[in-house]
Amino acid sequence: MATPTETTPVGTESACSAATGSPRPGLSVRDLRVHFPTAGGIARAVDGVSFDLAAGEALAIIGETGSGKTSIARALLGLHPAGVTRGGIRLSGQELIGLAEDAWRAVRWRRIALAAQNAGAAFDPVYHIGEQIAEPLREHLGLAPVEALAQAILLAEQVGLTPRHLAAYPHQLSGGEKQRAMLAMALSCNPEILIVDEPTSGQDMLARAEVITLLRRLRAARGMSLLLISHDLAAVAQLADRVAVLYAGKLVEVVAAADLIEAPRHPYTWGLRNAYPSMTTARDLAGIRGELPDPVHPLSGCRFHPRCTQAVEQCRLVEPELQPQYPPLPRGEGGQGGEVRWIACHLGGLQTLLRARDLRKTFSTNGSGTKVEAVRGASIQVYEGEVVALVGQTGSGKSTLARLIVGLEQGEGGRVELEGQELTALAGERLARIRRRIQYIAQDPFEALSPRLTVAEIVREPLEIQRIGAAAERDAAVREALAAVSLPVTAEFLRRHTHELSGGQLQRVAIARGLVLDPKLLIADEPVSMLDASEQAKTINLLKQIQNQRGMGLLLISHDLALVRKVADRIAVMQHGEIVETGPASRLIARPQHEYTRALLAVAPAFAEA
Repeated sequence: MATPTETTPVGTESACSAATGSPRPGLSVRDLRVHFPTAGGIARAVDGVSFDLAAGEALAIIGETGSGKTSIARALLGLHPAGVTRGGIRLSGQELIGLAEDAWRAVRWRRIALAAQNAGAAFDPVYHIGEQIAEPLREHLGLAPVEALAQAILLAEQVGLTPRHLAAYPHQLSGGEKQRAMLAMALSCNPEILIVDEPTSGQDMLARAEVITLLRRLRAARGMSLLLISHDLAAVAQLADRVAVLYAGKLVEVVAAADLIEAPRHPYTWGLRNAYPSMTTARDLAGIRGELPDPVHPLSGCRFHPRCTQAVEQCRLVEPELQPQYPPLPRGEGGQGGEVRWIACHLGGLQTLLRARDLRKTFSTNGSGTKVEAVRGASIQVYEGEVVALVGQTGSGKSTLARLIVGLEQGEGGRVELEGQELTALAGERLARIRRRIQYIAQDPFEALSPRLTVAEIVREPLEIQRIGAAAERDAAVREALAAVSLPVTAEFLRRHTHELSGGQLQRVAIARGLVLDPKLLIADEPVSMLDASEQAKTINLLKQIQNQRGMGLLLISHDLALVRKVADRIAVMQHGEIVETGPASRLIARPQHEYTRALLAVAPAFAEA
């Protein structure tokens, strides 16, 4: 297939096949729509999806429950009621939509087969497993019962089952065994395309690993195309060549499987990746804020915009098209090999919220004339809605870097951009407006907060300095910020001074002060270093919760790797004023590259083994 151009319309050259230069597709889906009539109106389960699947290729379709994945699978087999499915489904040039049921019988099992999601419910409880595997051979290939049963035995051996399993009833098999039997049945007529719907769902870890290994072996042995429907991102990364991300019936990203985990670019794909549990990190799980839209009442514009941290007015009004992203992301900078990917986003995908480049700061010691390079060409970035942890030992330059970013220190070089605007190029009211978008929480609240002011005055002060709102509006904003950090909003508490608060309460007041201007980026400098372990846990979890709910970026500065790995999406390691390593938290914790990172991990808090 020809390489697409900037102007290639999706639907003329498929996003999925063009994304990695796939050969001419065996299966070509164009503008697929699956609309169900309901009591409340028409539910648009699938609403204009196009993709290609080449011979021998493995394509995964991922998305939350209710995104339309299974509806696509059933449409490819003509299993929806008449009139529900529209668009185009061509198999080796033959149009499938509109086929009579007799014509569909020549396609199902023989050319396209489905291993259904719930293998337990797919089998008839009154027949032996062997009889049910043999049934497609009798019905579709016309084999005699003895021949069909002999072929069923061979199929069972291929998927790791024995004659004992064939003689059993469905209720006598484990979940993993029933999944294998379902695969044997789907493979019985040697289809060109195998659709596997959630093959690892509900499986224990050993059974899951066995199913993944089995699918890889069967695909290699038979040379068939594989369409994998799943929410198991780790399984997808192991089985698929490419991944199509589906949201509310629409494709939002098509990406090489190698880039799915390391470099998701659509905000929704980013959210899916961050919500996935992994053994390589102890980061607490965070679901995507909000809910899927009602398919009966689809939203205007981008359907993801109410849940997106970077949505702009255009996102609410105009539906984005799936477009190629050029130039490809180079290896090591959000891409594994420079493959073109396709994204449906007016902003071109996940935006960089903060980009600090080549920052430098030198201090002169009093009297001696000695100069200390506190920050030496440090660069760091934070994506929309991301938590980045900056770690390193005391004196590594972390706090100085943070103060350079927010403008509390003047450096000798470098630049800072927030939402694409360079802070050093702004002045006056323009600079004041953008600085509201970035707030700094100092390391020691006892020093940072004035003992002369009440709690209400401390939190209200930024509003007064920025001259935002009338008195009543400021009071309401103060109460909202304090409630967000789980502090009382009673008149008595609002009148307290700093010496009347516990360390944990004082730290939360400092966070509330940072939140009151509704920032887009929060920089928290060692926000829990002075708290006991219980208060640390509560405060760090609270910060993560607020960050997720408000869709902020968070730059979390700490010397405690054991703590930040609970909340960080990425970790940057700083030594002697330089960033020496950065990467996804899971990879950096499991496979640190720099010797200093390995040294920090080696001394991180851990209970000694007996």
